[in-house]
Amino acid sequence: MKHISNILTAIRLLLVPVFPAVYFSGHPQAHFIAVCIFLTAGFTDFLDGYIARRYDMITELGTVLDPLADKLMLLTVLTTLSISGTLPVWLVVVIALKELFMIFAGTFLYFKKSRFVIPSNYFGKAATALLFLAIPIWIMKPGNAISSVLILIAMIFMMAALLSYIHFYWRRREFL
Repeated sequence: MKHISNILTAIRLLLVPVFPAVYFSGHPQAHFIAVCIFLTAGFTDFLDGYIARRYDMITELGTVLDPLADKLMLLTVLTTLSISGTLPVWLVVVIALKELFMIFAGTFLYFKKSRFVIPSNYFGKAATALLFLAIPIWIMKPGNAISSVLILIAMIFMMAALLSYIHFYWRRREFL
């Protein structure tokens, strides 16, 4: 029971390659099933965070793997949508660069700054929530106006989160 949060994170990591495999499978309900996979990953993210905090089961492994699983799922879904031709490549590149920067910065701080983990902030949480709403709509109805606006607002929040992180850690000389 002690490692239930890490098990949920592992399930989320295992769902990462399943998403594009299902999306491109050619099955008549492939996009619907892909949405279900994405929503399941989002639910396990919420559930593992809730359980870890509520029952004081936060582990060092979980603090590293949880954000990695989130970023990998997001990048996989966006890349899949771009490859399918429904999402512009530039959007995926912008989000991927931001997420890759966060992965590398997080890894650097974790291993070089005595296991320091970058905490999430309001902007990042808002961007994640907006993408969690927008992506299922986009998968089922690519280019839908509602999902387009949600993705645009999410990108603004993502950039605000990035700038907030850079400002916060630069001011404290965490990267030096």
